Amino acid sequence: MHEKERHRVILSAVQDKPVVTVQDLVEMTDSSEATIRRDIAALHLQKRLRRVRGGAEAINPPQFPGLAGRPFHVNEVLHAKQKQAIAKEAVALCEDGEPIIINGGTTTFQMVHFLANRRMQVFTNSFPIAEHLLKHSKNTVMLSGGTIYREQNIILSPFDNDVTRNFYARRMFMGAQGLGPLGLMEADPLLIQAEQKLIDQADDLVVLVDSSKFRKRSSLILCGLKRIATVITDSGIEDREASMLENAGVNLIVADVRAAVQVENAPSQA
Repeated sequence: MHEKERHRVILSAVQDKPVVTVQDLVEMTDSSEATIRRDIAALHLQKRLRRVRGGAEAINPPQFPGLAGRPFHVNEVLHAKQKQAIAKEAVALCEDGEPIIINGGTTTFQMVHFLANRRMQVFTNSFPIAEHLLKHSKNTVMLSGGTIYREQNIILSPFDNDVTRNFYARRMFMGAQGLGPLGLMEADPLLIQAEQKLIDQADDLVVLVDSSKFRKRSSLILCGLKRIATVITDSGIEDREASMLENAGVNLIVADVRAAVQVENAPSQA
């Protein structure tokens, strides 16, 4: 990640949390601690943030903080080919006419390209997924209600009595911050709350994660491995990670990145 992009991620992160640690920023940018400390020092001198012990904070914190994690536009370009191949395998599981839930995320967003010629009932909390399907497909689209979080391009509601409870799905497709022995991990409590409601509305949970997510960790657990029906990933998955899924009774699909159909002129979502 180039310096300009790292600075953008760092400045976005300090607007989301009271204090962002160096380790948080290392994970968000896939950079070294030394690089992040230099970035924080430079932005501090430019008076664009305030350097604190072990991290950084915003000079003018927002009244309503956003979600933890990398912005959508940053995640979108990471492991792009793997995400596209994974999304292709996900859509191959679907049958025309069946209801599905697609949780917001950059891997699940890639499903829209392969849904272009399908006829599905799609419930999503992702503004870019809904917008793309409305413009480029004949799928029926239903959006959840709530607040739009611009950086992640996702709609979340903290209320139990929203439209989510009125939709049933054969499958729910979602990504995650990380995937390990304890299950699916997310970065923000509000994400956990909203995604648990969605999971309750689907028979099968299908998790779309590139192989790097098996090495990511978070302090928040969304659900255990036993709740997951299928994991779709790429060939970078290690044997011990595949065994972990097998022992938990999770079906594993490994997408072939080389054989994936390349989507030409796909619109970029910011």
